Amino acid sequence: MIAGAKLLWEPHTPGARGPKPVLGVDRIVAVAIGLADAEGLGAVSMQRIADELGFTKMSLYRHVPSKADLIAVMTDQGFGEPAELAGGGWREQLHEWCLLMFAVLQRHPWLLDSSLCPRVWGPCELGWVERALTALEGTGLTGGERLDAVATLTGHLRAIAEQARNSSTPEADFSRTLAAVMAAHGDRFPSMAAAFSDAAGGGQDNALEFGLARILDGLAVLIDRRSVD
Repeated sequence: MIAGAKLLWEPHTPGARGPKPVLGVDRIVAVAIGLADAEGLGAVSMQRIADELGFTKMSLYRHVPSKADLIAVMTDQGFGEPAELAGGGWREQLHEWCLLMFAVLQRHPWLLDSSLCPRVWGPCELGWVERALTALEGTGLTGGERLDAVATLTGHLRAIAEQARNSSTPEADFSRTLAAVMAAHGDRFPSMAAAFSDAAGGGQDNALEFGLARILDGLAVLIDRRSVD
């Protein structure tokens, strides 16, 4: 088995016999996720986790061989088991899948960083992809096109989640800052000023849903074309 995959793909819970260990993978990962949720992925270190648990750093390595392995397991547990979809056609299923995935990224913003790290994928993360690919079965799209569709949708979700994360602090209030800039310099950027004013007045300003609708519209055109060919 590939190095690092064992923690993801083989059970690491204690057996029924004998005393349960006071330290194990699940406990280490739970503390790591708690730190990442509170302070970001940069706050996660083997030493910090050891301090939180009251153990030495070396004792952690007996359960988790490296920080890379830790991040891989954190990422898989962060995504969690893929949610069941309500049903409907491929479009309704993918739309629901995207909203559920976006909720995960909002709940654990550090996944935007950890999921970019080179790592072995675990069963939960692959389960999410499996759900989306299953929704596209029978559409006439090739395997490569189905994978590309999921990658395109995921890329959109990541972009909006990243923007939300960057705008989550008072000092990074994008709308307030942009309003001030437009008030002072809107005459230099008339199209931007008009669009921003329309959005502020209740016009279309939902990049998540707008982008999803356009991507799904494009997939619908391709799927319809395949049904005719």
